[in-house]
Amino acid sequence: MDFSQLTANDQQAMEAIVARKQMKDFSRLFTSLVDRCFTSCVDDFTSRSLTSREDECVSKCTQKFLKHSERVGARFQEENQKIAGGN
Repeated sequence: MDFSQLTANDQQAMEAIVARKQMKDFSRLFTSLVDRCFTSCVDDFTSRSLTSREDECVSKCTQKFLKHSERVGARFQEENQKIAGGN
């Protein structure tokens, strides 16, 4: 985003808004990841620690979720560039 045409105070305010939004988006992503992987992988509550199967499942789920999120983000960026470019 180009805030160069704003005053210094307005630039700082906009940067703070963007930073808060990014943090909120990250928190939402993290919460979604934890919820999805926990629900999918953890089913034995008789122990304080994860079983080896649960641990492997959580690891694979996390990797898959993050790769998917990265891919979706890249596609959105591509589409935004097309729109901004007028294609």
